[in-house]
Amino acid sequence: MPITKTLSPLDWTTDALCAQTGPAFFFPEPGTSVRDAKRLCGACTGRAACLEYALANDERFGVWGGLSEQERLALRRSRSGA
Repeated sequence: MPITKTLSPLDWTTDALCAQTGPAFFFPEPGTSVRDAKRLCGACTGRAACLEYALANDERFGVWGGLSEQERLALRRSRSGA
């Protein structure tokens, strides 16, 4: 019988590129650019899972899944039909 690996909802964090940088990169001071963080997210294989995690857990700060706080809020609103 083959062994099946059960994936944890946070398995994407193991290989995530953000795990190799400091949190300040993804949680910058207000008014500073998130361009570099979003660029790194764009190259990450865990991007989609990260974004879904942030949306499911209502993460309100920082860059998650390549989207800023405002972009995630707009996505939440569009998904809810508001």
